[in-house]
Amino acid sequence: MEANTLTSTCSAVSFDIYETFASFMKDEEISAPLAAILALTKLIELSGAGTMFELVKALNDGAEALKASNSNPISLNAGCELFIAFVTLLPHDSASFSDLKLELVRQGQKYAAEALTYRDKIANLALGFIKDDSVILTHSYSRVVMKTLLRAHERKRISVYVTEARPRGLGLRTYEELTAAGIPCTVVLDSAVSYVMDKVDFVLVGSEAVVESGGLINAVGSNQIAIIAQAANIPFYALAESYKFHRLFPLSQDDLPTHKPNILSFPLSAAGNVATPPSTGTIKPAPERGSNDKVRQMTAEQIACNPGVDYTRPDLITLVFSDVGSLTPEGVSQYLVGMFAG
Repeated sequence: MEANTLTSTCSAVSFDIYETFASFMKDEEISAPLAAILALTKLIELSGAGTMFELVKALNDGAEALKASNSNPISLNAGCELFIAFVTLLPHDSASFSDLKLELVRQGQKYAAEALTYRDKIANLALGFIKDDSVILTHSYSRVVMKTLLRAHERKRISVYVTEARPRGLGLRTYEELTAAGIPCTVVLDSAVSYVMDKVDFVLVGSEAVVESGGLINAVGSNQIAIIAQAANIPFYALAESYKFHRLFPLSQDDLPTHKPNILSFPLSAAGNVATPPSTGTIKPAPERGSNDKVRQMTAEQIACNPGVDYTRPDLITLVFSDVGSLTPEGVSQYLVGMFAG
């Protein structure tokens, strides 16, 4: 039986939680935490659990199956964690456990529907910090950042620098959508962030998760942008829906759930020595003097040895804009404690 197929507590037929999760993810408006919440809600709907203990076990098993099926489970973990805490803490006076499950399904679906409005709330909140003629630096692609920039463009004049965000190049998607909306936009090499920093009024990034320390997990490169912004005395703002608040406390990049032994490792030979990398045909010999040099590209193997996300310390973040308000990193920590305390 595959790890993501649950049968022990689901009625009638086996339930593939990852397939359900993936079907919700097809909706462009639904992010991974919400898709996870909706998948777990569906699990409750089909569950044959007769006690809260059995139901919580099924939910935890489902969350683990989702985690095992994703190379980057950070944001979906936040959604799973939030929903399971909600299930265990929900006060109720249901006449039967079946009625309680129906209420949990209804509440889960209601929350997901409400959560789709969070980006609008964040955009309206952040709008007050965006002055006319602002020059903004953003990184990669974020739906809540796009919502905020498009909202600002309706009322103010803004210009945007966006990093290319290698290796996926999602900054180019941001560039295309902003340009199509009539917003002046320029793509910046990831390696040129310090070059452009003196030209911007503030940095605005999205998030994979905001963690218990008040720090940020986001597309790789966010951390170095924050370091450069602090050195240049430029505000660094993060936008995060509250369902991305995650009870995780990384102290370094190595503490991230996505960190694997092969990340930024050196290839070793069988004898344990540093091996000579195999020839891939991608890197060409040095050209003869006077000839045109060719652009070199990283191989898929080289890209796979690099991280996809990184951790930004809370002392590098100016404010976090969320649907629950504009918070300092310390405020995020306090909110997280209250959120999971019942």
